[in-house]
Amino acid sequence: MTNPHARHDQHGQHPPVVAVRWRAAATLGVTTLVGLAAFLWPFLAQPGSGLAHSADAPWLFVLLIALLTAMVVAELSGGGLDAKTVAVLGVLAAAGGALRVLGAGTAGLEPMFFLLVMAGRVLGRGVGFVLGALAVLVGAFLTGGVGPWAPFQMIAAGWVGFGAGALPRASGRPERVMLAGYGLVSGLLYGLVMNLWFWPFLTSGAPAGMAFVPGDPVAANLSRYAAFYLATSVGWDLPRGVLTAVLVMVAGRPVLASLRRGTRRAAFGATGQFVASHRLGR
Repeated sequence: MTNPHARHDQHGQHPPVVAVRWRAAATLGVTTLVGLAAFLWPFLAQPGSGLAHSADAPWLFVLLIALLTAMVVAELSGGGLDAKTVAVLGVLAAAGGALRVLGAGTAGLEPMFFLLVMAGRVLGRGVGFVLGALAVLVGAFLTGGVGPWAPFQMIAAGWVGFGAGALPRASGRPERVMLAGYGLVSGLLYGLVMNLWFWPFLTSGAPAGMAFVPGDPVAANLSRYAAFYLATSVGWDLPRGVLTAVLVMVAGRPVLASLRRGTRRAAFGATGQFVASHRLGR
């Protein structure tokens, strides 16, 4: 008889533990749209609009916290999350915050991303997104690094956890190779996206020919940004991606096994049932 709560299919592959239900998916979609607007608005804004992240970041932070709360509440009310899942999410967020303190962004080395990739892979897209955002938030409070950049880091790290949960099914070494490749790419993309929160405002600090020009065609500004990224950021982002990939290949197998073993024992999604008892004859 097949165990209805088994976390692998007939090919030995492992589906995500927590599926995203439609209410949470809708909230996640709104959060993603808000994030895209927060990062990309300079390319579409009119010259002289006067917008600056130092002014709008507090509102973005409040909106992001509200959307994350709405997503968790939607999953709780829909049965997607239970007390055990929330407890595991809290523990992993605390661990991610501690790893962020440990790395502190030194030369781009941030071991937190290894945890985001592993947990997002096991727990699924929705939990991976929430975990990424919460881990950055915890790390920011622990290091005193709560600033206008914090909500943007939360969104970008959430996308890293989401992407890990959205990868195709695999198992064994092919799975670890896939996750290592994803860790390398996501480490680079995280920096590529994060630079957008401040680059449009470097009117005097950017190298020649690499500054944002309000009102210029999108293609021209994207070309300048590509040059800016290659000249100033890739040296920090590449170590982040390489470290994540190396940790996945070295420690990915026991960490994945531990997370999956813990989720099986917690029996996420299992529904308790009452059955009639029968008195046994002597």
